[in-house]
Amino acid sequence: MSLKNRLIILNFGQFFVWGAWLISFGGYMIVTLKFTGGEVGSIYSTMGLASLFMPGLLGIVADRWINAERVLGLCHVAGGLLLLLASTIRHPGLMYWVMLLNSLVYMPTIALNNTVGYGILSSRGFDVVKHFPPIRVWGTIGFIAAMWAVDLMGWSVSPLQLYIAAFSGLALGIYAFTLPSCPPSKAKKSASFAAAIGLDALVLFKNRRLAVFFTFAAFIGAALQITNTFGEAYLEDFKGAYANSFAVAHPGLLMSVSQISETVFILTIPFFLGRFGIKKIMMISICAWIFRFGLFGIGNPGSGLILLVLSMIIYGMAFDFYNISGSLFVELEAEPRIRASAQGLFMIMTNGLGALIGGLASGRVVDYFTVNGVKDWRSIWFVFSGYALLLAVIFPFAFKYDHKVKKAELPGLSGELPSAP
Repeated sequence: MSLKNRLIILNFGQFFVWGAWLISFGGYMIVTLKFTGGEVGSIYSTMGLASLFMPGLLGIVADRWINAERVLGLCHVAGGLLLLLASTIRHPGLMYWVMLLNSLVYMPTIALNNTVGYGILSSRGFDVVKHFPPIRVWGTIGFIAAMWAVDLMGWSVSPLQLYIAAFSGLALGIYAFTLPSCPPSKAKKSASFAAAIGLDALVLFKNRRLAVFFTFAAFIGAALQITNTFGEAYLEDFKGAYANSFAVAHPGLLMSVSQISETVFILTIPFFLGRFGIKKIMMISICAWIFRFGLFGIGNPGSGLILLVLSMIIYGMAFDFYNISGSLFVELEAEPRIRASAQGLFMIMTNGLGALIGGLASGRVVDYFTVNGVKDWRSIWFVFSGYALLLAVIFPFAFKYDHKVKKAELPGLSGELPSAP
């Protein structure tokens, strides 16, 4: 088998494991296990907590002592065993601790997967910029395939979704040990833990514009966590009135439109950046979250199905525009010596602190609008939409940015971008 095909299998499996439970697990806990919104939000927040430090910690292990593919394999094996254990748990407190342990070993694998891919391609003389993106896109395909598999098997509110994830994780962990060696790099051994997780980039907070940017990165990260946690649980609650509708019968298929949209909107970013500039594209992202939540609030699986579909499509814009344009902004603004750390700090604010806040706060909102076990989903989604609206009102006044970006700095562009107002 060719090297590229082996890495395609790795990336497909990496996100298949996650896609098997990430979107549907909230519905399982609420519908089947009868957990409260606060309990579900708390369990999902474990991913944010783990993202604050574990990717950096295991990155140092892979940089200094153990081959990256072995660290990746060990993490997936441990994660698979923990997911098997989670499938047997019915108590929210115990579920929290098991899923926290799973997050501690899974969240670092996202970065380790990239490290292994980059390392193998580079060692074989491939151009990473050219060859890795077509390989990485199979990760998104794997995520969608897992969602479809769980949905079509009728396991969206069943612990069997965890079995799929667990056995996939175990198989992927074993497979990782068969990959070409990615030994520790001597050149990286001087890197400190603080540098690895982005803490040496905290100096960027001295710059008011960057401080505002990173703060909003956390707030937008919270918005992402909301739909991951409660999107499918919301659709499951329509079973009484719309039992035979497509959205209720196949919530996973409907939710997967979000990931499909994500792959499409990535391709539009060069155009939007060239037309509107970085500040405006980030503003578009925040406004997209307003519509993402608002359309959930007014849609339904019957006559309002088109509104739910539009919400899924808008997700691609909401997610990609802020994350990718934000990463570009960090790359352009940070000094060369701390660019890697600055990107690490960006991920900590979005996937770490943002996800932690989003998981905990959204759970409280869901519980507030729950009476005798019945959730007022319209009010819940309107609160989330109002949250995004508040960010949209504040952002253009708080974030001052008029830097001119040369198109030559962007893949596929040349010339100069108009400055953001």
